[in-house]
Amino acid sequence: MNAIRQFIEVKNNTFNVVLPEGFTAKTVEVIIMPMDVEDDIPQWQKDIVSERVASIKQNPELLIDEEQFWKDIENAR
Repeated sequence: MNAIRQFIEVKNNTFNVVLPEGFTAKTVEVIIMPMDVEDDIPQWQKDIVSERVASIKQNPELLIDEEQFWKDIENAR
């Protein structure tokens, strides 16, 4: 059995499910559960990211150009 999981926005108490191309089942089971708005990211990780964003706003030169970073890594070999 293949399961398809989708997160779909409900509007006016209705929603549409778009099935993948090649889906051939004629009957399906639908289970509707409200989605928790909470995320699974621990608070300590959110705090670290907030601190880093604040630091970068104060010191934009802390940002690293990712493309240049990888070039430097390659050239160091």
